[in-house]
Amino acid sequence: MANASFGLKVFRTFICELEAMKDSMVKLEKFDKMQTIKKYREIQIKKNLEECKKELKATAPPPTVSSGRCGLGRISVSGPKMYSLTVYGTSYPYGAWGRDAKPAPGDEKKYWLVVLSRSNVYGHFIRQYNTLSTLLVGVGPSDTYISSSNPTTNTIQGPNMVMYGNALYYNCYNTYSVCQFNMATRAVSTLPNDAGYNNKFPFAHLGTTYSYTDMDFATDESGVYVIYASTSNFGNVIISKVETSNPPVLSQTWSTSLHKKTVTNTFMVCGVLYATRYLDKEIEEIFYSFDTKTNEERYDLRIHIKKMQTNIEFLNYDPRDHLLYVYSDAYILTYELIFQ
Repeated sequence: MANASFGLKVFRTFICELEAMKDSMVKLEKFDKMQTIKKYREIQIKKNLEECKKELKATAPPPTVSSGRCGLGRISVSGPKMYSLTVYGTSYPYGAWGRDAKPAPGDEKKYWLVVLSRSNVYGHFIRQYNTLSTLLVGVGPSDTYISSSNPTTNTIQGPNMVMYGNALYYNCYNTYSVCQFNMATRAVSTLPNDAGYNNKFPFAHLGTTYSYTDMDFATDESGVYVIYASTSNFGNVIISKVETSNPPVLSQTWSTSLHKKTVTNTFMVCGVLYATRYLDKEIEEIFYSFDTKTNEERYDLRIHIKKMQTNIEFLNYDPRDHLLYVYSDAYILTYELIFQ
Protein backbone atom coordinates (compact mmCIF):
# COMPACT_ATOMS: atom_id res chain seq x y z
CA MET A 1 0.00 0.00 0.00
CA ALA A 2 2.85 2.31 0.84
CA ASN A 3 4.48 1.52 -2.46
CA ALA A 4 1.30 2.39 -4.33
CA SER A 5 1.03 5.68 -2.47
CA PHE A 6 4.67 6.50 -3.23
CA GLY A 7 4.20 5.65 -6.91
CA LEU A 8 1.13 7.89 -7.15
CA LYS A 9 3.08 10.74 -5.58
CA VAL A 10 5.93 10.27 -8.09
CA PHE A 11 3.45 10.21 -10.97
CA ARG A 12 1.82 13.45 -9.78
CA THR A 13 5.21 15.10 -9.46
CA PHE A 14 6.06 13.98 -12.99
CA ILE A 15 2.74 15.38 -14.28
CA CYS A 16 3.45 18.72 -12.56
CA GLU A 17 6.92 18.83 -14.08
CA LEU A 18 5.44 18.08 -17.49
CA GLU A 19 2.91 20.91 -17.05
CA ALA A 20 5.71 23.25 -16.04
CA MET A 21 7.76 22.17 -19.05
CA LYS A 22 4.71 22.70 -21.27
CA ASP A 23 4.23 26.25 -19.93
CA SER A 24 7.93 26.95 -20.48
CA MET A 25 7.74 25.57 -24.04
CA VAL A 26 4.69 27.75 -24.78
CA LYS A 27 6.51 30.81 -23.42
CA LEU A 28 9.62 29.93 -25.43
CA GLU A 29 7.50 29.43 -28.54
CA LYS A 30 5.84 32.80 -28.04
CA PHE A 31 9.22 34.41 -27.46
CA ASP A 32 10.68 32.80 -30.60
CA LYS A 33 7.65 33.81 -32.61
CA MET A 34 7.90 37.40 -31.40
CA GLN A 35 11.62 37.47 -32.18
CA THR A 36 10.98 36.05 -35.65
CA ILE A 37 8.23 38.59 -36.29
CA LYS A 38 10.44 41.38 -34.97
CA LYS A 39 13.32 40.26 -37.19
CA TYR A 40 10.99 40.02 -40.21
CA ARG A 41 9.67 43.52 -39.55
CA GLU A 42 13.22 44.88 -39.27
CA ILE A 43 14.11 43.28 -42.61
CA GLN A 44 10.97 44.70 -44.26
CA ILE A 45 11.62 48.19 -42.87
CA LYS A 46 15.21 48.10 -44.14
CA LYS A 47 14.01 46.83 -47.53
CA ASN A 48 11.35 49.57 -47.78
CA LEU A 49 13.87 52.19 -46.72
CA GLU A 50 16.33 51.07 -49.41
CA GLU A 51 13.54 51.15 -52.03
CA CYS A 52 12.56 54.66 -50.93
CA LYS A 53 16.19 55.81 -51.19
CA LYS A 54 16.46 54.36 -54.71
CA GLU A 55 13.18 56.01 -55.72
CA LEU A 56 14.28 59.37 -54.34
CA LYS A 57 17.53 59.13 -56.30
CA ALA A 58 15.71 58.11 -59.47
CA THR A 59 12.97 60.75 -59.30
CA ALA A 60 13.72 63.98 -57.51
CA PRO A 61 10.68 66.14 -56.66
CA PRO A 62 9.59 68.79 -59.17
CA PRO A 63 11.06 72.26 -58.66
CA THR A 64 9.57 74.40 -55.93
CA VAL A 65 8.59 77.94 -56.81
CA SER A 66 9.91 80.11 -53.99
CA SER A 67 7.37 81.91 -51.83
CA GLY A 68 9.15 85.20 -52.40
CA ARG A 69 8.12 85.26 -56.05
CA CYS A 70 4.66 83.75 -56.38
CA GLY A 71 3.72 82.00 -53.17
CA LEU A 72 3.32 78.73 -55.08
CA GLY A 73 4.96 75.32 -54.66
CA ARG A 74 5.54 72.04 -56.48
CA ILE A 75 3.01 71.35 -59.19
CA SER A 76 0.80 68.46 -60.17
CA VAL A 77 -2.01 68.34 -62.74
CA SER A 78 -5.60 67.17 -62.22
CA GLY A 79 -8.44 66.86 -64.66
CA PRO A 80 -9.58 67.59 -67.20
CA LYS A 81 -12.03 69.86 -65.39
CA MET A 82 -13.83 70.83 -68.60
CA TYR A 83 -13.94 69.03 -71.97
CA SER A 84 -16.03 70.11 -74.96
CA LEU A 85 -16.22 70.52 -78.71
CA THR A 86 -16.56 74.08 -79.96
CA VAL A 87 -19.42 75.18 -82.22
CA TYR A 88 -17.14 74.40 -85.17
CA GLY A 89 -17.31 70.69 -84.39
CA THR A 90 -14.33 68.68 -85.62
CA SER A 91 -13.75 70.87 -88.70
CA TYR A 92 -10.69 72.65 -87.30
CA PRO A 93 -8.30 70.45 -85.30
CA TYR A 94 -5.80 73.29 -84.80
CA GLY A 95 -6.60 76.36 -82.72
CA ALA A 96 -6.25 78.11 -79.37
CA TRP A 97 -8.44 79.54 -76.64
CA GLY A 98 -8.42 80.93 -73.12
CA ARG A 99 -8.79 84.14 -71.16
CA ASP A 100 -6.92 87.42 -71.20
CA ALA A 101 -4.24 87.08 -68.50
CA LYS A 102 -4.46 90.84 -67.86
CA PRO A 103 -8.00 91.88 -68.83
CA ALA A 104 -9.37 95.38 -69.07
CA PRO A 105 -11.86 96.31 -66.31
CA GLY A 106 -15.20 94.70 -67.15
CA ASP A 107 -13.64 92.00 -69.37
CA GLU A 108 -12.60 89.64 -66.58
CA LYS A 109 -15.12 86.94 -67.57
CA LYS A 110 -14.49 87.04 -71.32
CA TYR A 111 -13.06 84.11 -73.27
CA TRP A 112 -11.37 84.15 -76.67
CA LEU A 113 -11.18 81.48 -79.37
CA VAL A 114 -9.12 81.27 -82.56
CA VAL A 115 -9.46 78.43 -85.06
CA LEU A 116 -6.93 77.94 -87.84
CA SER A 117 -9.44 77.94 -90.66
CA ARG A 118 -7.01 77.73 -93.56
CA SER A 119 -4.95 74.54 -94.03
CA ASN A 120 -4.80 74.05 -90.23
CA VAL A 121 -2.07 76.71 -90.29
CA TYR A 122 -3.58 80.20 -90.66
CA GLY A 123 -6.22 82.26 -88.87
CA HIS A 124 -7.39 85.79 -89.54
CA PHE A 125 -9.99 86.59 -86.85
CA ILE A 126 -10.50 86.37 -83.09
CA ARG A 127 -13.82 85.27 -81.64
CA GLN A 128 -14.77 86.44 -78.13
CA TYR A 129 -17.53 85.35 -75.74
CA ASN A 130 -18.79 87.05 -72.58
CA THR A 131 -18.70 83.87 -70.46
CA LEU A 132 -17.56 80.25 -70.62
CA SER A 133 -21.15 79.00 -70.91
CA THR A 134 -21.84 81.22 -73.94
CA LEU A 135 -18.64 79.92 -75.55
CA LEU A 136 -19.68 76.30 -74.99
CA VAL A 137 -23.09 76.78 -76.60
CA GLY A 138 -21.86 79.30 -79.19
CA VAL A 139 -24.18 82.15 -78.19
CA GLY A 140 -23.45 85.84 -78.90
CA PRO A 141 -19.90 85.73 -80.24
CA SER A 142 -18.05 88.92 -81.16
CA ASP A 143 -15.60 88.56 -84.07
CA THR A 144 -12.62 90.86 -84.60
CA TYR A 145 -10.83 90.51 -87.95
CA ILE A 146 -7.08 90.94 -88.30
CA SER A 147 -7.53 90.98 -92.09
CA SER A 148 -10.32 90.34 -94.54
CA SER A 149 -8.56 87.46 -96.25
CA ASN A 150 -6.46 84.51 -95.15
CA PRO A 151 -3.47 84.26 -95.28
CA THR A 152 -2.04 87.73 -95.76
CA THR A 153 0.27 90.15 -93.94
CA ASN A 154 -0.07 89.80 -90.13
CA THR A 155 -2.23 86.66 -90.44
CA ILE A 156 -1.92 84.33 -87.44
CA GLN A 157 0.48 81.50 -88.27
CA GLY A 158 0.38 78.38 -86.12
CA PRO A 159 -1.74 77.58 -83.04
CA ASN A 160 0.52 79.10 -80.38
CA MET A 161 -0.80 82.48 -79.22
CA VAL A 162 -1.91 84.27 -76.04
CA MET A 163 -4.13 87.18 -75.06
CA TYR A 164 -2.67 89.76 -72.68
CA GLY A 165 -3.82 93.33 -71.99
CA ASN A 166 -6.52 93.16 -74.69
CA ALA A 167 -3.90 92.21 -77.30
CA LEU A 168 -3.24 88.94 -79.08
CA TYR A 169 0.43 87.88 -79.39
CA TYR A 170 1.30 85.39 -82.14
CA ASN A 171 3.73 84.45 -84.93
CA CYS A 172 3.23 86.80 -87.91
CA TYR A 173 2.57 85.17 -91.25
CA ASN A 174 5.69 84.05 -93.12
CA THR A 175 8.21 85.87 -90.89
CA TYR A 176 10.29 85.38 -87.72
CA SER A 177 8.33 88.21 -86.08
CA VAL A 178 6.10 88.65 -83.04
CA CYS A 179 2.76 90.23 -83.92
CA GLN A 180 0.75 92.23 -81.39
CA PHE A 181 -2.89 92.79 -82.32
CA ASN A 182 -4.85 94.74 -79.72
CA MET A 183 -8.25 94.85 -81.45
CA ALA A 184 -7.58 98.45 -82.56
CA THR A 185 -3.93 98.83 -83.54
CA ARG A 186 -1.24 96.48 -84.80
CA ALA A 187 2.45 96.34 -83.99
CA VAL A 188 5.29 94.00 -84.94
CA SER A 189 8.60 93.11 -83.28
CA THR A 190 11.19 90.87 -84.97
CA LEU A 191 13.16 88.03 -83.41
CA PRO A 192 16.85 87.41 -84.24
CA ASN A 193 17.24 86.76 -87.98
CA ASP A 194 18.32 83.15 -87.42
CA ALA A 195 15.17 82.33 -85.42
CA GLY A 196 13.22 79.45 -86.89
CA TYR A 197 9.92 80.01 -88.69
CA ASN A 198 7.86 78.33 -91.44
CA ASN A 199 8.32 74.88 -89.87
CA LYS A 200 12.08 75.05 -89.27
CA PHE A 201 11.91 74.29 -85.54
CA PRO A 202 8.35 73.08 -84.82
CA PHE A 203 7.14 71.10 -81.83
CA ALA A 204 7.18 67.38 -82.60
CA HIS A 205 7.40 63.80 -81.39
CA LEU A 206 8.36 60.56 -83.11
CA GLY A 207 4.87 60.09 -84.55
CA THR A 208 4.22 63.54 -85.99
CA THR A 209 5.22 67.18 -86.33
CA TYR A 210 2.96 70.01 -85.15
CA SER A 211 3.00 72.24 -88.20
CA TYR A 212 4.06 75.89 -87.91
CA THR A 213 4.70 75.78 -84.18
CA ASP A 214 8.14 77.41 -84.42
CA MET A 215 7.10 80.08 -81.93
CA ASP A 216 5.16 79.46 -78.76
CA PHE A 217 3.71 82.25 -76.63
CA ALA A 218 3.10 81.93 -72.90
CA THR A 219 1.71 84.02 -70.06
CA ASP A 220 2.50 83.84 -66.38
CA GLU A 221 2.28 86.08 -63.31
CA SER A 222 4.79 88.55 -64.76
CA GLY A 223 3.64 88.89 -68.37
CA VAL A 224 4.27 87.43 -71.84
CA TYR A 225 7.08 85.23 -73.18
CA VAL A 226 7.96 83.84 -76.60
CA ILE A 227 9.60 80.41 -76.80
CA TYR A 228 11.46 79.56 -80.00
CA ALA A 229 14.74 78.10 -81.36
CA SER A 230 17.58 79.35 -83.51
CA THR A 231 20.43 77.94 -85.56
CA SER A 232 22.99 79.74 -83.38
CA ASN A 233 21.62 77.82 -80.37
CA PHE A 234 21.65 74.57 -82.38
CA GLY A 235 17.86 74.27 -82.52
CA ASN A 236 17.59 74.39 -78.72
CA VAL A 237 14.83 76.29 -76.93
CA ILE A 238 15.26 80.01 -76.25
CA ILE A 239 13.00 82.01 -73.93
CA SER A 240 12.52 85.75 -74.45
CA LYS A 241 10.46 88.08 -72.27
CA VAL A 242 8.10 90.22 -74.35
CA GLU A 243 7.65 93.77 -73.10
CA THR A 244 4.06 94.59 -73.97
CA SER A 245 4.73 98.11 -75.22
CA ASN A 246 3.61 99.28 -78.64
CA PRO A 247 5.44 97.95 -80.58
CA PRO A 248 6.38 94.99 -78.36
CA VAL A 249 10.05 94.72 -77.43
CA LEU A 250 12.02 91.57 -76.62
CA SER A 251 13.97 92.06 -73.40
CA GLN A 252 15.70 89.44 -71.24
CA THR A 253 16.56 86.19 -73.04
CA TRP A 254 17.59 82.76 -71.74
CA SER A 255 19.15 79.89 -73.74
CA THR A 256 18.49 76.27 -72.76
CA SER A 257 19.89 72.85 -73.70
CA LEU A 258 16.42 71.52 -74.58
CA HIS A 259 16.11 70.63 -78.28
CA LYS A 260 12.83 72.04 -79.55
CA LYS A 261 11.91 69.11 -81.79
CA THR A 262 11.81 66.79 -78.76
CA VAL A 263 9.02 68.90 -77.23
CA THR A 264 5.27 68.95 -77.92
CA ASN A 265 4.43 72.12 -75.97
CA THR A 266 5.59 74.62 -73.35
CA PHE A 267 4.08 76.90 -70.72
CA MET A 268 5.34 79.28 -68.03
CA VAL A 269 4.52 79.46 -64.31
CA CYS A 270 6.17 82.05 -62.05
CA GLY A 271 9.14 82.46 -64.37
CA VAL A 272 9.65 78.70 -64.75
CA LEU A 273 9.37 77.17 -68.22
CA TYR A 274 7.76 73.72 -68.37
CA ALA A 275 7.97 71.48 -71.45
CA THR A 276 5.79 68.51 -72.38
CA ARG A 277 6.33 65.45 -74.52
CA TYR A 278 4.12 62.78 -76.07
CA LEU A 279 4.17 59.45 -74.21
CA ASP A 280 1.21 57.76 -75.90
CA LYS A 281 -2.36 58.48 -77.04
CA GLU A 282 -3.57 58.80 -73.46
CA ILE A 283 -0.70 60.50 -71.61
CA GLU A 284 1.27 63.70 -72.15
CA GLU A 285 4.18 64.21 -69.77
CA ILE A 286 5.61 67.40 -68.29
CA PHE A 287 9.23 66.25 -68.23
CA TYR A 288 11.37 69.41 -68.22
CA SER A 289 11.71 72.74 -66.45
CA PHE A 290 13.96 75.79 -66.71
CA ASP A 291 13.97 78.37 -63.94
CA THR A 292 14.69 81.81 -65.38
CA LYS A 293 15.76 83.09 -61.96
CA THR A 294 18.40 80.42 -61.23
CA ASN A 295 19.02 79.01 -64.76
CA GLU A 296 18.46 75.54 -63.27
CA GLU A 297 17.35 72.88 -65.77
CA ARG A 298 15.50 69.67 -64.87
CA TYR A 299 14.72 66.72 -67.18
CA ASP A 300 13.15 64.39 -64.59
CA LEU A 301 9.77 65.86 -63.61
CA ARG A 302 7.47 63.01 -64.76
CA ILE A 303 4.21 64.91 -64.25
CA HIS A 304 1.44 63.26 -66.29
CA ILE A 305 -1.49 64.88 -68.07
CA LYS A 306 -4.39 62.57 -68.93
CA LYS A 307 -5.46 63.28 -72.52
CA MET A 308 -8.92 62.96 -74.05
CA GLN A 309 -7.62 63.21 -77.63
CA THR A 310 -4.33 62.12 -79.19
CA ASN A 311 -2.59 65.46 -79.77
CA ILE A 312 -2.33 68.72 -77.84
CA GLU A 313 -1.96 71.56 -80.32
CA PHE A 314 -2.18 74.43 -77.80
CA LEU A 315 -1.35 74.67 -74.10
CA ASN A 316 -1.14 77.77 -71.89
CA TYR A 317 -1.30 78.64 -68.21
CA ASP A 318 -3.62 81.34 -66.86
CA PRO A 319 -2.19 82.95 -63.70
CA ARG A 320 -5.63 84.26 -62.72
CA ASP A 321 -7.26 80.87 -62.14
CA HIS A 322 -4.22 78.51 -62.16
CA LEU A 323 -5.72 76.50 -65.02
CA LEU A 324 -4.06 75.06 -68.10
CA TYR A 325 -6.07 75.88 -71.24
CA VAL A 326 -5.73 73.19 -73.92
CA TYR A 327 -6.83 72.87 -77.55
CA SER A 328 -6.67 69.19 -78.50
CA ASP A 329 -7.78 67.89 -81.93
CA ALA A 330 -10.72 70.38 -82.13
CA TYR A 331 -11.68 69.93 -78.44
CA ILE A 332 -11.16 72.54 -75.73
CA LEU A 333 -10.17 71.51 -72.21
CA THR A 334 -8.98 72.88 -68.90
CA TYR A 335 -6.75 71.21 -66.33
CA GLU A 336 -6.07 72.39 -62.80
CA LEU A 337 -2.51 73.04 -61.67
CA ILE A 338 -2.25 72.02 -58.01
CA PHE A 339 0.47 73.76 -56.00
CA GLN A 340 1.63 71.66 -53.06
